[in-house]
Amino acid sequence: MHQPKRQAELVEGNLPVFVFPTELIFYADDQSTHKQVLTLYNPYEFALKFKVLCTTPNKYVVVDAAGAVKPQCCVDIVIRHRDVRSCHYGVIDKFRLQVSEQSQRKALGRKEVVATLLPSAKEQQKEEEEKRIKEHLTESLFFEQSCQPASMMSFSRDQSLLITCPKYVRSSLAILASKERSGCTSSRQICSFFWQSMKTELFPQALVY
Repeated sequence: MHQPKRQAELVEGNLPVFVFPTELIFYADDQSTHKQVLTLYNPYEFALKFKVLCTTPNKYVVVDAAGAVKPQCCVDIVIRHRDVRSCHYGVIDKFRLQVSEQSQRKALGRKEVVATLLPSAKEQQKEEEEKRIKEHLTESLFFEQSCQPASMMSFSRDQSLLITCPKYVRSSLAILASKERSGCTSSRQICSFFWQSMKTELFPQALVY
């Protein structure tokens, strides 16, 4: 059952290639990042040959750019950036890993890895944070605010006043609120009475006119 599937993959040249990582980032101000490692995995039951190609080979040094991977094993490929001038900042280069069977020259599969040189890791972190904030703002969902009827708002205001006022003021406000709902007292009278009551409570020595 597995033989026809393998033959189809070998003939069509679409054998999956497993490489990690799939992106290389070099920082000009951090020499430790000028050397990166690609790991090529071979999960198959047959050996693979590999070859590393690059869109700009003059900017990189690839240690062991060609070799073989035993069945169900992996191999590390070291890539060094040797031209970290500012003119290369932000330029995206590509590496292509081609694999083939030991006895054949035709590529059975390929995988591309992008490589980028950036000026500083700190600047990159700042840009990523700004991008994250921008994406968050863009993806935010806004919902319509429900409108509360005027009668409900009047009731809520009266209730909040009753909670925060002294006991002797509560009963008076309750009476005035009842009169307001019946149309006998205006909101301005309630506010005036509340203010005079609070001044008496907080400043007993002051004269209240």
